[in-house]
Amino acid sequence: MSNPKIVIKRIYDDVDDSDGKRVLVDRMWPRGVSKERAELDYWFKEVAPSPDLRTWWDHDAERFQEFADRYEEELSAEDHVEQVDELIDLVHNHARVTLLYAAKDETVNHARVLQDYLRRHS
Repeated sequence: MSNPKIVIKRIYDDVDDSDGKRVLVDRMWPRGVSKERAELDYWFKEVAPSPDLRTWWDHDAERFQEFADRYEEELSAEDHVEQVDELIDLVHNHARVTLLYAAKDETVNHARVLQDYLRRHS
């Protein structure tokens, strides 16, 4: 696909036919969501921020830019290359990929950083 669409969506939102491939990008399974209700195609937990980075950030909006920079460094690190490459391949091979996350904030979250990263690298 020359212009793949990468969208983000909370896992708690309703499943929609337009979601395309549904990919959970959280390290831990979201509370209160059954595997049936999630209707996932993939779970890429290794592309989520490291536990240390998540703990440091603590969803603090004032730290978001520094968090984003550190998270992108993690995504580019050698130990993440395989899953990041798999995700990039998925984006290339499908018209639409929806990255699913559990965070409450729809603008200050790691999925938005991942979405931007994938758009630049795919």
